[in-house]
Amino acid sequence: MTAEDTRTFTAKNTPYILLLTSVAAFGGFLFGYDTAVIAGAIGYLQIKFNLSPLMVGWAASSAIWGCVLGAMSAGYLSDQYGRKVVLIATAILFALPAYGSAVVNDLTSFIIMRLLGGIGVGAASMLCPMYISEIAPSNIRGRLVTFYQLAIVLGINIIYVINLKISQAGDEAWNIESGWRYMLGSEVIPAALFFILLFFVPESPRWLASKSKDAEAKRILEKINGKPAAEEIYAEIAESLHDEKGSLKDLLDQKLRKPLLIGVILSLFSQITGINAVIYYAPEIFKSIGFGAESAFMQTIIIGVVNLLFTLVAIWLIDRAGRRSLLIWGVAGMVICLFATGICFYFNFKNGPWLLIFILGYIASFAVSLGPIPWVMMSEIFPTKIRGIAMSLATLVLWIGVVAITQLTPYFLKNFGGAVTFWIFMVNAVIIWIFTFKNIPETKGRTLEEIEKSW
Repeated sequence: MTAEDTRTFTAKNTPYILLLTSVAAFGGFLFGYDTAVIAGAIGYLQIKFNLSPLMVGWAASSAIWGCVLGAMSAGYLSDQYGRKVVLIATAILFALPAYGSAVVNDLTSFIIMRLLGGIGVGAASMLCPMYISEIAPSNIRGRLVTFYQLAIVLGINIIYVINLKISQAGDEAWNIESGWRYMLGSEVIPAALFFILLFFVPESPRWLASKSKDAEAKRILEKINGKPAAEEIYAEIAESLHDEKGSLKDLLDQKLRKPLLIGVILSLFSQITGINAVIYYAPEIFKSIGFGAESAFMQTIIIGVVNLLFTLVAIWLIDRAGRRSLLIWGVAGMVICLFATGICFYFNFKNGPWLLIFILGYIASFAVSLGPIPWVMMSEIFPTKIRGIAMSLATLVLWIGVVAITQLTPYFLKNFGGAVTFWIFMVNAVIIWIFTFKNIPETKGRTLEEIEKSW
């Protein structure tokens, strides 16, 4: 079969493929919504519960510890019971703790609710891109998995706007007592929608094949790719599964050491280059150098819009320019902008536009590189039978990076200042740029089975 044949079948089935992708990507929307909602609430929570800088970090990062637990368990559970079943469970874990965190009256209960919600976020963060990767035709897989990152950005943007509108509904006293509750509770609505939509998508055909449910796997592959392409893809899946055992021990196999290293390093450095310091604490960062609360919220929304626009650029480029090229150029842009942001803090440039310009440049560079590409490559580089476990490990490392940055950023900003904080992120960006240049191959346009054989 020629590449042109594959494109023809893909074009015929595009509406169905986009439906499946959109539903799975909705988990990314909730991921962004849940993790960024704290940006609007944290200042009011700090006053209500009289939190120290370290306790501010704990309140903001408590959900992330739940994400660690979710990422640890979701891979094994999805390999055993299926991607769809575990995704339905994550929808419940989005909805119930969102309501719980909005009605609590003490910090301990708030932390418990955020931890439970984080389990759903962590599980969805690895399952959604993996599901998209396993149903996507190879020639558009990069773009489809990048829709997951786009959904994360949309979730972040929408909750930024909702937070702003809620904060404007009353004075500071009202926000300290009630405003943050509406911010956190608003997540119940999209979480319920996600739960309903999941009943309209099929199980992953690659997971079905791994459980010897061949007829059902072939039926879904045909609906996605067309019959001739489905036969060829199923044959490749069957061949790859024949040589796989699917145990945790397989992760240490010599042929999987390089993809495992790539997955873990990309996951970690996508976070410790500072993205969540900006996403979670942007309003507080802008306030710290003299901007008013409403101005800080507005600049945070501008950050979200730029993130969205350049994620769309990534969708356009990722299957054209390729994963490796976007990483090299995008991370280089991050290095430059992080250095310049540190300069702005060092010389206290708060009256001009420079700080905002360089933070926007950093966000744009991240959005076309370390934003979407780790999710795409993590979903591509591991064999089917251990994809769940391997992605759990890589995603676990990602969330550990998120925890570290979320917990330590308030402390760094208070004790070392913005300049040193952003220069630390810059050093980490230099490290991942060097690693990318030396170690990361191109995976665009290859089936998952072809990528597996290349190792």
